[in-house]
Amino acid sequence: MSSRKDQKAANRVVREQIAREQRRKRALWAGVAAVVVLVIAGLIGWSVLRSQQSDTFTAPPGVNDAGNGIVLGTGKVTIDLYEDYLCPACRQFQQTSGATIDQLVSEGKAKVIFHPVAFLNRFSTTQYSTRSSAAAGCAAKGGKFKEFTDQLFARQPAEGSAGLSDDELIDIGAGVGLNRDDFGSCVRAGTYKPWTERVTDDAGRAGVTGTPTILVDGKPVQDRSPDGIKAAVEAAGK
Repeated sequence: MSSRKDQKAANRVVREQIAREQRRKRALWAGVAAVVVLVIAGLIGWSVLRSQQSDTFTAPPGVNDAGNGIVLGTGKVTIDLYEDYLCPACRQFQQTSGATIDQLVSEGKAKVIFHPVAFLNRFSTTQYSTRSSAAAGCAAKGGKFKEFTDQLFARQPAEGSAGLSDDELIDIGAGVGLNRDDFGSCVRAGTYKPWTERVTDDAGRAGVTGTPTILVDGKPVQDRSPDGIKAAVEAAGK
């Protein structure tokens, strides 16, 4: 008799243990499900916010259809040029191959889409990459993007410095023929900083990880010499 009672008691203990384990598992999975829901909701919210942020920008005149680059020229071959105004290699590229690109544009062989990205803000104490890119947008508004860009590279500040001040950027703009008051107001207001963020974000999404990056009809150009640029454009134009 005692043995039968002991067996019943043991069975009850087992059933209680199984019930407790089932309750623990249900609670665990409920917690996991709640976390998953929160993560998904967070991702959706972040995506919506980023979408809203990336769509809230004013592009300067002369941009491409995507709104992330200034178009120069009308040639059938497209050169996408990603540069940062604080990038020493970009300045060297401009000194070496800039005239070749200008020639290809003037001859109608290519058009250039210039994407002024802000990758190097960490190498400036004043986010110079963003400020100079946004100022270039102001120059585009005034019809002097190319002239202003050339001068930014000619007067490129050292990495790690504050970069050129807004007053200095405005002086450069006035020096290339921009209306000082209109250009200055645009620079000081940071009108095109959201546009610069869009240009930079789009570059990252396109797989651009460094500057200068040169694409000819969508294909990366490894030989960035004048001859290499010409050869790439000629091959794309055939």
